[in-house]
Amino acid sequence: MPTFLSDGLTLNYEIAGEGPAVLCIHGFASSGKVNWVDVGWVETLVAAGYCAITLDNRGHGGSDKPHDPECYHPQDMARDAVGLLDHLGIEKAAILGYSMGARIAAFMAFAHEERVACIILGGMGMNLVNGLSDGNDIIAGLRAPSLEGLTHPTARQFRIFADHTKSDREALAACMETSRAPMARADVRRIAVPALVAVGEADTMAGAPEPLAELLPQGEAFVIPKRDHMRATGDKAFKAAGVAFLGRTLPTNRHS
Repeated sequence: MPTFLSDGLTLNYEIAGEGPAVLCIHGFASSGKVNWVDVGWVETLVAAGYCAITLDNRGHGGSDKPHDPECYHPQDMARDAVGLLDHLGIEKAAILGYSMGARIAAFMAFAHEERVACIILGGMGMNLVNGLSDGNDIIAGLRAPSLEGLTHPTARQFRIFADHTKSDREALAACMETSRAPMARADVRRIAVPALVAVGEADTMAGAPEPLAELLPQGEAFVIPKRDHMRATGDKAFKAAGVAFLGRTLPTNRHS
């Protein structure tokens, strides 16, 4: 898998297809492959005429995994994403983020607007501003010796997911400490690029999509029917809404 250097860390990425670039930023405890390849997003984007770029965030997948919480501020991870565009010689890309990846996408669009054509914030609604209430339970679950005795449902869910993806749980605990930093409401209002906020109907982690879309100058909300946080990622309706949004905001030759 190809790699590049960012902040002294070696990070993995993959590229598929040709056309306007869509940089896909995965969620917490996931990877480019698990979040975007395995659920069919990359295939969908390539079929629609886009170049799909998947990145393994620091602490995840095949990328370096520091155990220092100071390495995981969303601003730093947004800089990794910009660094990948620099490495590939891409001036501007659409950013597709899910959950933590959506938070990174929002920070990227705020601080590096000139590099961002549009953003899709999947699995991240108003909690971009309000923060994540059960982060400390998730950290405790990641650091627990085993699943036994873990009763907090979200902590159990993420511990099982982290074990399934064979993650470095100490790196993930460090990441959870700082990556969940909320974005100031005033900063959200200054994200000028077109934005699609897509959240599962049964998602209790993300917060409502509509009030976040209202804060964003060019925001629109989409509710992914009947899906919770973990099961919305590869949903057909989410993909269809995402591709339609890209067609309006970053058209390929097929759209123009």
